Amino acid sequence: MLRGLYTAASGMIAEQRRHDTVTQNISNISTPGYKQVDTVAHSFPEMLISLMGDKASGGTTHIGKLITGVFAEESIPSFVQGDLKETGKNTDFTIISSVGLKDPKTGAQIAFDASGKYVSANGEVIYRPQAFFAVQDNNKNVRYTRDGSFTVNAAGELRTSTGYRVLDSKGNAIVLGPGVSVDQLKSDSAGKLFTYDNTGNPVVLATLGVNVVNRPQDLIREGNGVFRVDDPKTTGVRVMNADEGVEVRQGSLEVSNVNPLQSMVDLMAAMRAYESNQKVVQYYDKSLDKAVNEIGRV
Repeated sequence: MLRGLYTAASGMIAEQRRHDTVTQNISNISTPGYKQVDTVAHSFPEMLISLMGDKASGGTTHIGKLITGVFAEESIPSFVQGDLKETGKNTDFTIISSVGLKDPKTGAQIAFDASGKYVSANGEVIYRPQAFFAVQDNNKNVRYTRDGSFTVNAAGELRTSTGYRVLDSKGNAIVLGPGVSVDQLKSDSAGKLFTYDNTGNPVVLATLGVNVVNRPQDLIREGNGVFRVDDPKTTGVRVMNADEGVEVRQGSLEVSNVNPLQSMVDLMAAMRAYESNQKVVQYYDKSLDKAVNEIGRV
């Protein structure tokens, strides 16, 4: 009986975490560059149930397997490209990432599925490399984001919506300068920022620091659409190459890739599953109450 109580309780905890994850996704539907998070649940080790034989017949009969509970193991972000929203602001930028990758064994171009994953013949899961803007927090740590809603402060510094400094391709903070007009700020597809002088000639100011992450599944979410990397070499962080399918587009933003309809379905499913496990816990509670307070008095 207690095994069933623990199984139902573990189901409630897992569904609560699933509910919290979906709620977080829904609350960030309007956040530029936000990447949806999915909760992965695994079952506890299975137990083989057997019927013990009597002395006459001997032996045992296998009934089947019993799962003793479930737990939410981890939350995995989905780096699928979100839709583009035209804003017309010169300080808004979008990364359009379609980085390709070759199979290390066969050398053939990998065909990723719609979720950005590829499963090799030996079962290895490979994720599509993703591109991010490199930014610097207030402690001078390098972070990565897809939120390109930048602003320019009075000192001419290019900043994110949360106040982080935007880095260039060499890892330095981008300072446009006090005399640069935002209205004249332009960018090409490689993220090179420039303006025009009095004679109409282009003047290059900086190049946006767009980094490609070979193993995006190793990124650690910090909040506000920002990720960190503990080991850049293992994660495979590198500066964007000009010929690997990454484009920077000015005057637009990448909206959240959260599907609101599917999120509402997942939210209702988590609530119903939580209620079902809750009723099971209540049933076991009543059964234990009868066993202790009523049967014990007989």
